Amino acid sequence: MCPPHFTLSSPPLPPPTCLSPPPPTTLKIMSLILLLSFLFFFGHYGSASPTVQTLDIKPQYFNPKLPPKSLSSSKKFEGSSDLVNLRYHMGPVLSSPINIYLIWYGKWSPSQQLLIKDFLLSISTVNHRAAPSPSVAEWWSTVSLYTDQTGANISRSVLIASEYSDRLYSHGTHLTRLSIQEVIATAVRSKPFSVDHKNGIYLVLTSVDVTVQDFCRAVCGFHYFTFPSKVGYTLPYAWVGNSGKQCPEVCAYPFAVPGYMGGGGPGALSPPNADVGVDGMISVIGHELAELASNPLVNAWYAGEDPTAPAEIGDLCEGLYGSGGGGGYIGQVMRDREGRTYNVNGRRGRKFLVQWIWSPVLKACAGPNALD
Repeated sequence: MCPPHFTLSSPPLPPPTCLSPPPPTTLKIMSLILLLSFLFFFGHYGSASPTVQTLDIKPQYFNPKLPPKSLSSSKKFEGSSDLVNLRYHMGPVLSSPINIYLIWYGKWSPSQQLLIKDFLLSISTVNHRAAPSPSVAEWWSTVSLYTDQTGANISRSVLIASEYSDRLYSHGTHLTRLSIQEVIATAVRSKPFSVDHKNGIYLVLTSVDVTVQDFCRAVCGFHYFTFPSKVGYTLPYAWVGNSGKQCPEVCAYPFAVPGYMGGGGPGALSPPNADVGVDGMISVIGHELAELASNPLVNAWYAGEDPTAPAEIGDLCEGLYGSGGGGGYIGQVMRDREGRTYNVNGRRGRKFLVQWIWSPVLKACAGPNALD
């Protein structure tokens, strides 16, 4: 039915074009078509299928330029070089499955302990569903290229064999290099902590309130072997401290930058797990474990002629985390939607930022997030 036509001006307007309403059967057909279209659209595009989820699939890549560390002297060699005289000195490497004996010295929160253990267990997580590429296990594959005189490679099997917590600071809140061996002796004498001559390495981690000889001034971590006079046995070990309150700009770099930069220079990067001290520790732990595996008794793989001050496979790549590193750049790394920086994936969805390792095959620093 058409509405009545009113002429309000001259010349008169033509009458409006009107359509007669469709018959009831046609209305039902049109309604059915609209309903089916609605169901198809939302059934196809509104489902939770992972194939159509596009958020955060591709991380953001960037290559930040940061100020240098303020207190430590870097021994890094960016890129490739035939001038790096890395040689094998006929000593053993950790070619058998590696059992880590963790010693927590001081007060640690369960979340901090879990984060570090997730990193250690990610070394052997080769399932790409559990830890997609670039992964911690792929990062360790560079370490596993090193062999002993029999041609046996460093093991890719890394397990946490046991843990010991010294919450009472049994050797005080200040440790020396020798008293760290006494911490290991205390743990070894306890039960069920054992002496593992064949496969064991001992990892001492000191909490944020513990000071250590040369910590922040010259070292962020180190590895060596215990003296029988201190521990009763010769055991490879490493120590790493939490620098979160003492010197994050040195030992948690690049998650903290020197204070003299103020607000006018490049800012610190956001740590992948929102813990500057522990995220910084993890890169140092990776550095020390790589060197401990390739030079456990300080007579295997290192550059230089002085075994008391060797340049090892981690030292050669200090401060390098991705392609294009050097000259103040850490290299191309990844950033998630929260702006947190990482270059490898671990188990249980963890992300970590770990420095590269010198490859004996490429004769260059290498990592799984390399662009070439």
